[in-house]
Amino acid sequence: MGKEAASSFGRWFALNDFPVQVELTAVCDLNEDVLSWYKAVPSVKLLTTDYKALLADPGVDVVYVALPHNLHKKYYLEVLAAGKDLLAEKPFGIDLEAAVTVMETAENLVRFVRCSSEMPFLPGPQRVIQEVLSGKLGQIIEVRAGFLHSSDLDPEKPINWKRQTKFCGEIGVMGDLGMHVLHVPLRLGWKPNLVYAQLQKIITERPDGKGGMAQCDTWNNATLNTEAFIDGNNVPMTLEMKRIAPGETNTWYIEVLGTKGGVKYSTKETKTLWTFTAEHEQLWQRSDLGFKGIPFPTITGGIFEPGFADCFMQMLAAYIAEREGFLNNRFGCVTPQEAVDSHALFDAALKSYSNQSLQSVNYNIEELA
Repeated sequence: MGKEAASSFGRWFALNDFPVQVELTAVCDLNEDVLSWYKAVPSVKLLTTDYKALLADPGVDVVYVALPHNLHKKYYLEVLAAGKDLLAEKPFGIDLEAAVTVMETAENLVRFVRCSSEMPFLPGPQRVIQEVLSGKLGQIIEVRAGFLHSSDLDPEKPINWKRQTKFCGEIGVMGDLGMHVLHVPLRLGWKPNLVYAQLQKIITERPDGKGGMAQCDTWNNATLNTEAFIDGNNVPMTLEMKRIAPGETNTWYIEVLGTKGGVKYSTKETKTLWTFTAEHEQLWQRSDLGFKGIPFPTITGGIFEPGFADCFMQMLAAYIAEREGFLNNRFGCVTPQEAVDSHALFDAALKSYSNQSLQSVNYNIEELA
């Protein structure tokens, strides 16, 4: 992810009429081989294995931190204490307590903090949001959203930190993929108030890279059957977060159905938006999307299709635009409150699975802290 950020800053000039110039000036990594890659970035002045040297650099305004979940709280708080603004990686802490602490610290220190989630910046998700806000769908009756991977389907894939609870947290795959799934629903104000969670540990051992086997004790898959209060009605909302979803490489999707229409989008068909109408007959219509519809226009022509590098750059542009005060109602990055809300849902999901029951979701910060 650090390299993806460097790539975006390296072509910052591709953003049309963007009023703020941004440069990558300092990089910290414990791996010398990784650090050497950044020597090719002309703007980088500091390469270090000591993060404190980076935080002490007066030329650094914003720090992007991409670390395992168990390290989020410690290093996010150090970034904030150093007087830097923060672009945090999801899930914004290993658990609910960590997320609340980071949010409250940012508020107390008056630092600008947002959380990473790239996929909704593609034209397709932006069109979904527009369709919902237009009111053309009528009364919302069902919502489905998810983020699906399949790389863990390989039982010979070696163990890493994302497959161990002590590093990624009890929430497992929900911490890895959940913020991506919830970004759009939460931004639309759709906060689940009830959840019934179906959690799966499918592959419980993996090669340890030393000739033996290591315990893989995290949740591989999570299906959260939730209910959200939308425009005065209780609406079922299904949220999928899966690392073992056969046939899916990196599929993000959302589907919203209403009494008058519907809309759905999946990155499996990057250029395709589906809209539903039922005026004279029931009809799903396919629209071929190009580059139009991204929040921040670039030099890329409207007929070309966007990719991951583009939505990552749009996320960074949204962060800078909001920090500098010119987001102007465009779609923004995940807020600390949204990150905390996602953890509140994940916490309730763990309780739901443990009790095999429908669980209410508590968003009261005073009670959560």
